[in-house]
Amino acid sequence: MPESLLRCTGVDIEVGDVTVALSLELDIQAGQCWCLLGCNGIGKTTLLHTLAGLRVPAAGRIDLNGTPFKQLKRRHIARQLGVLFQNSEDSFPASVFETVLQGRHPHLHSWQWETDKDREIASGALTRLDLGALKNRNVQTLSGGERQRVAIATLLAQQTRLLFLDEPTNHLDLRHSLDILDMLRAECRDKGKAVLIVLHDINLAARFADHILLLLGDGEARSGSKQEILDTALLERLYGCRLIELETHTGTAWVPE
Repeated sequence: MPESLLRCTGVDIEVGDVTVALSLELDIQAGQCWCLLGCNGIGKTTLLHTLAGLRVPAAGRIDLNGTPFKQLKRRHIARQLGVLFQNSEDSFPASVFETVLQGRHPHLHSWQWETDKDREIASGALTRLDLGALKNRNVQTLSGGERQRVAIATLLAQQTRLLFLDEPTNHLDLRHSLDILDMLRAECRDKGKAVLIVLHDINLAARFADHILLLLGDGEARSGSKQEILDTALLERLYGCRLIELETHTGTAWVPE
């Protein structure tokens, strides 16, 4: 039986007078790569933050490794689940290396300095994101794409089993987008982690995810394997436009009619 890392039972999610999800049932298991799709303003970020324990659901229960969020301290959660937010703000100057090293803070005790092992992990994350040459640069001087890769390196340095990423391909060129999504899929396949990624591109979701969560509006959600959920008629309903289904050497793809 695959290990359940995060489970939702009868979860309602609301923001203002908008119902994002109603009676949501979701089981994210080790080794799975999930993608969350939905139109602009449908509540994808709100749902992601709720699943990460940053918002309280209107009803239902969310368990992290079998324990309800409300019973867990924030430091414990941060050792199990990491979040890449949609935007990164740098209010104070810091080097790229110092920024990535912050990913190790959940693993430190109060007033404890980073160890050689922490610095080694941060350096490894920089290398994986091809940022080694920028380690001494002030993050405030980076381009949007470089800063996004620093944020992803920080998340990897946190070394959690669950990774939630809100539009990780923002500001990235095509090569870096593909490289990072492939890296995240490998984290699931090779290290028994689980990933939930918010994307706008159906074809990237079809190429890299094995499970899909759709937000259809008015609280309705659909979730399941990629083969079950990525149906042309359902995607046309989701986006409100006609789609042409194509077969490519990397799998099925969709383009607007």
